[in-house]
Amino acid sequence: MKGYELYIAIAYLVLAPFIGGLLAGFDRRISARLQGRMGPPLLQPFYDLRKLFTRSLAPVNRLQVPLVVSHLVFAVLTGFLIFWGGDILLIIFVLTLAGIFLVLAAYSTGSPYSAIGADRELIMMTAYEPMVILTLVGFFKVAGSFNFWDIAMIGKPTILLLPGLFIGFEYVLLMKLRKSPFDLSTSHHAHQELVMGLHADLGGPSLGLVELAHWYESVYLYGLVFLFFSWNPIAAVLGVVGSYLIVILIDNTTARVKWELALSSAWVVALVAGVGNLIPFYLLTGVTH
Repeated sequence: MKGYELYIAIAYLVLAPFIGGLLAGFDRRISARLQGRMGPPLLQPFYDLRKLFTRSLAPVNRLQVPLVVSHLVFAVLTGFLIFWGGDILLIIFVLTLAGIFLVLAAYSTGSPYSAIGADRELIMMTAYEPMVILTLVGFFKVAGSFNFWDIAMIGKPTILLLPGLFIGFEYVLLMKLRKSPFDLSTSHHAHQELVMGLHADLGGPSLGLVELAHWYESVYLYGLVFLFFSWNPIAAVLGVVGSYLIVILIDNTTARVKWELALSSAWVVALVAGVGNLIPFYLLTGVTH
């Protein structure tokens, strides 16, 4: 991949919305079948997005749209920099900044529902960040670099070297994608006590931009999953697809937990699966690469 990073990053800008939309479509179809329903068409997410962009823009205040646009820009920039071969440990903080803009957009409305969703989103960010950072540190230990393509081309079965980090990352991936049981800040399920939450006061094109940002985010998050299996193309495809299906299965078979359990469990998983994997790995391979 060396020499083609920029082209791949540009391809990400163009193709990620289509891939992310298809992932959302398959998610709906598979979830419906698990629940004994026919489900919507595969392309329904694209129809929904088109409908949102055809509505008139009616922001709650003058800050909401700039904040939502900033959320999209930094979410897209995160993926572009990752696939361009930047330092993913530093880039992940760009992703955090994207999340902060969305939280600020929710707070700016003055709505209690948006505020509750924003509070919970901040809690989720506090919960999953340690595990994400530990995962990136593990990649560095294996490849000697934080560059996405250096890690991808290392030629080692990373999943066998860092199984605990993979389990931990899969756990917090549910939080990053806002899937049950960790869909505390926003949910599309009507049986939840807070539907939408973080997105409660977004509508029309503003909500469409947030959904588009989520599609971009889904692609590069599964790109990080790819790094665990990148030594073999077939293993990479099976690993990413398996991770995707596990997320859908858990989303459809678990109930939402309270924020205290979400936060504490994420930190326990980071300590046990993350640190518990890194310490023996460092001891066996040495502190320096």
